[in-house]
Amino acid sequence: MTTVRNMTGRTGRPVANQFIIDTPEAQFFQSYRTVIAKRCNDTGAITLDSRAWDYSTTTGKYRNQFLNMNKAETEKLIKSGAIKLTNLN
Repeated sequence: MTTVRNMTGRTGRPVANQFIIDTPEAQFFQSYRTVIAKRCNDTGAITLDSRAWDYSTTTGKYRNQFLNMNKAETEKLIKSGAIKLTNLN
């Protein structure tokens, strides 16, 4: 079963246009109509959209929240190959 929910801001309120999508296989972060990140449920492997993962400050803020890491940590894991970049859209 797939569920979609808004991300929550620092005030605890739902954030417009920022979504977490849960599927049996993976969890996704979507900003507006663009999938930014995917985390596999069984392995925890992370894939980011190669074009949109660093699209804007707002996307970055909620990407960081979804991944539970900052941009520098994300870039380090991309460079090491631990996080893959691909077209998710």
